[in-house]
Amino acid sequence: MADSGNKGLKRLILATGYSWQGFKASWINEEAFRQEVLLAVVLIPLALLLDVSQLQMLMMIASVLLVLIVEILNSAVEALVDLVTQEKHELAARAKDMGSAAVMLALVNMAIIWLVILASNFF
Repeated sequence: MADSGNKGLKRLILATGYSWQGFKASWINEEAFRQEVLLAVVLIPLALLLDVSQLQMLMMIASVLLVLIVEILNSAVEALVDLVTQEKHELAARAKDMGSAAVMLALVNMAIIWLVILASNFF
C-alpha cells in the first residue's frame, strides 16, 4: 500500500473520520450491530454499577466490546464478499458463515464471562 503522505495529527484526524464512517455504516446497514450496541448500552453501565472487582468489571466490559468488534469485522467480510460476487459460491458462503461463527463465539464468550462473574459474586 502506498504511503498517502499524511503524518502525525492529520493522519490521526483522517483515521478518526474513517472510523466514524465505519461506525455509521455499521449502524445504518447492520441490524445485528444495532441490537448489539443496544445490549452494550445496557450491559456496560450495569458492569460499572455491580459490586464486582475492577478486574471482573473490566472483563465484563471487554467481552461486550469484543462482540461489537467481531460484528464490525463480520460485516466488513460480508460487504467485501457481496462486492466481489452476488453469485452463490462455496467460498463466499464459507467466508460469511465463518464470520457469523466468530460473532457467535464472541457472544458465547460474553455470556460465559458474565454468568461466571455474576454467579461467583451473587449466588
